[in-house]
Amino acid sequence: MSEARNATSQVETIARHVEERFRAGRRVLAFSEFLDLFDTDPVRYSRDASRYLRDVFDHYGKSTVRHPWGEFTRFKVFDLAWESTLSGEPRALPRGALIGQEHVQEEIYRALSNFVREGRPNRLMLLHGPNGSAKSTIAACIMAGLEHYSTLDEGALYCFHWVFPSQKHIRGSLGFGQAKGSGSESYAHLTDGDLDAKLLVDVRDHPLFLIPVPERRLLLETAHRRVGASEPPNDWILRGQLSHKSQQVFEALLASYGGSYAEVLKHVQVERYFISRRYRVGAVTVGPQLSVDAAERQITMDRSLQSLPASLQAVTLFETRGELVDAAGGVLEFSDLLKRPLDAFKYLQLSVETGEVALTSQNVQLNCVMMGSANELHLDAFREHPEFASFRGRLELTRVPYLKSYEQEKLIYDTHVAPQVRRHVAPHATETAGLFAVLTRMRKPNPDRYPRAVGAIVSTLSAVEKADLYALGKAPERLDADSQKLLRGAVKDIWSESDTYPIYEGRVGASPREMRIALLDAAQSPVFQCLNPVAVIEEIDALCQRKNEFDWLQQDPISGGYHDVKVFRDTLNSRLLAVWEYELYVASGLVQEEQYAGLFERYVQHVSVWVKKERLFNRVTQKYEDPDEKMMSEVERLLDFKGESQDWRRQLISAIAAWALDHPGQKVDAASVFPQHIRRMREAIFADKRQAVARLARDLVVLVRDDGVGLDDQRRHEAEATMARVCARFGYCRFCASDAASMLVRKRFHDLVV
Repeated sequence: MSEARNATSQVETIARHVEERFRAGRRVLAFSEFLDLFDTDPVRYSRDASRYLRDVFDHYGKSTVRHPWGEFTRFKVFDLAWESTLSGEPRALPRGALIGQEHVQEEIYRALSNFVREGRPNRLMLLHGPNGSAKSTIAACIMAGLEHYSTLDEGALYCFHWVFPSQKHIRGSLGFGQAKGSGSESYAHLTDGDLDAKLLVDVRDHPLFLIPVPERRLLLETAHRRVGASEPPNDWILRGQLSHKSQQVFEALLASYGGSYAEVLKHVQVERYFISRRYRVGAVTVGPQLSVDAAERQITMDRSLQSLPASLQAVTLFETRGELVDAAGGVLEFSDLLKRPLDAFKYLQLSVETGEVALTSQNVQLNCVMMGSANELHLDAFREHPEFASFRGRLELTRVPYLKSYEQEKLIYDTHVAPQVRRHVAPHATETAGLFAVLTRMRKPNPDRYPRAVGAIVSTLSAVEKADLYALGKAPERLDADSQKLLRGAVKDIWSESDTYPIYEGRVGASPREMRIALLDAAQSPVFQCLNPVAVIEEIDALCQRKNEFDWLQQDPISGGYHDVKVFRDTLNSRLLAVWEYELYVASGLVQEEQYAGLFERYVQHVSVWVKKERLFNRVTQKYEDPDEKMMSEVERLLDFKGESQDWRRQLISAIAAWALDHPGQKVDAASVFPQHIRRMREAIFADKRQAVARLARDLVVLVRDDGVGLDDQRRHEAEATMARVCARFGYCRFCASDAASMLVRKRFHDLVV
């Protein structure tokens, strides 16, 4: 019994909360109550679809993101920040969020802002790019933002319906014939049992459309001036008219009441509605089917409407339906628009321009932002069509290429694929897939597009070096300091070089969809317990055998390793072994990672004093001492420097001075200014410990695969400590750490391990 009482109490609590939210949300209003609400914020309650969507972008905010190729604005609506994970713990980005594509976000916002300035959305935004470049994800994020925003007070949306009370509430017949001013103030709040009929307005007419245009214009302009609105009322709300059905009802009621406008408004029930993708309310996606997107049907003889007043039963009423109607107030997405025959969407040419779509008995006024997607092959064919010129002015073309940064590409797989894998995801698995995908998209730069000095440098860039430049802003270490500086300064130009090419960089390459399948297949490998990067490379090898299926596998390799999948796979293997070796060195405890960085910092301090012919204050001895020549010589040995030390040291200080000029006010960080020197020192220090690390790698394999059989207590202790560090610091589990150690023993340490 106590459980039953507890369940009943919970239901009562839920019911109370639902009712409180219903009332607080002002879900049902009389027309006069809506006018009072409108008066509190006339801008909010008179927005058209373009202003509403722009406000969605503004509501969730934006941030500035910096990439090696430039600084961009990222709109947080694409981060889906309001969504929670299944575990209830927030992730960096939820599944479904858009990765990268900030330039596309900026273009969409710019187009929306232009729609607002022009008074209505008078062009169709067409997102075009290769298959799998996130065109559908962009539209889905926008619709998700609309959906959530509409549930907030700031995003409240209202439409209205016609209601007709039963005999017991009025004299006469169903609201007709009674004296003016008699009865209740409004029938909006009557229950369904007190109503004889309710006539829904399918196109979601705005309640203000019930006010005649001259009076409405005066009301809107006065209200906007009163609140100091920064923008005038939009054309849709100023000039919009009732739909055919609502106008018929309005005229019939007005005639029945002898011209009493107040009596007509008693039949108006204003209702809040919410954007919903599931129920196709204000967020609709149209597939490339061969049907029209709006239609109408007569509803006068519908049996559910037999209780309408007699004067309305004599009127021919039509209801509209279709995607254009369902999308009213929000977004309509035409997925793969150009897969349709031209005749199937030719009506959009006029509809987008006029804001109306013509049906048999009426013109339906449109109030939605139209978006479309198309792949490049269909767009190329459409450009050759005679009708393209007339369509071009009605289209807002926005290119959506594949990502060109493997850091961003990795984030796609971390966000959209890794959570679906039911195994532990080993470090570098998604990174391996991301790097390969980006390498297939690289184009060899044209040196003639740059100043001579820069052109000479970019002509030598390999595909791998270009990918590093995009992802990390990292110039090849083979270049001297001046050339590296020139190259880093030209990253933005290199990034955008091919924007005007028909086959631009990011148009051809491995799709995230293809890499997703490769990752999921790798996760099922019977050889590994985890989603292992080695298994990913094996799946990439299998993918590269399907040359007839993918354009990116049919391109001829050219110098620099461009379009050469064999070079790409060799790069993946060598980089994977290098990073495994580095992580094992760090986790071994044999060398402190900070040791070489700290040593180089100390070296720079002493060289700086040496060049100035000064002395250095020793905090331990509390005395000024000469620079430590022995330490400086040792560091120069580790750096494998050849030549006169005096020249080398002066060049070092000159490089620091040049960096300081380029970064005024910033503290000089030797690791940032001289990453290549730090790497050489690290490699030199590691080389001294290579034998010990090789044995430790073998012990890790024995520890996991043979349960440590054959290891003495000290070696077992050292292996366990290293295993704990590599798992805690780098995200390995015991199995994938053992797999990495095994590969190192076979590929890197085979000559050191007996």
